[in-house]
Amino acid sequence: MQTCSGGCHCGRVTFEIEIPNEVTVHSCNCSICRQSGYLHVIVSADRFLLLTGEDKLVEYRFHTGVARHLFCGVCGIKSFYVPRSHPDSFSVNLNCIDLPKGVDVTVKEFNGRNWSENRKQITGNQSSR
Repeated sequence: MQTCSGGCHCGRVTFEIEIPNEVTVHSCNCSICRQSGYLHVIVSADRFLLLTGEDKLVEYRFHTGVARHLFCGVCGIKSFYVPRSHPDSFSVNLNCIDLPKGVDVTVKEFNGRNWSENRKQITGNQSSR
């Protein structure tokens, strides 16, 4: 496991995560991920630490209202959020972390436009709305 730092563009929201040396990220084509270029790194809550900026986060929910999309209220960047697929974890945007040398990243495509039909690819047997 390695510790990575990350945050938003203006630096007001910062965090640390622990990730393994081999990471699979998902490139999703749902409306919000496609438009923002989000690359999902799923991190369990015990491997995520918000350092600064909790008071700067703005929440946005849509569709089922389960996912908690969290944006910096100053610069507008969504560096992490609580995903519908893993409500007890965080999805961190790979583009918002300082990746240490030696971490091998594999990008897998995910058809989020048809989330209900494809969710088992990312949730396993978890039930998600």
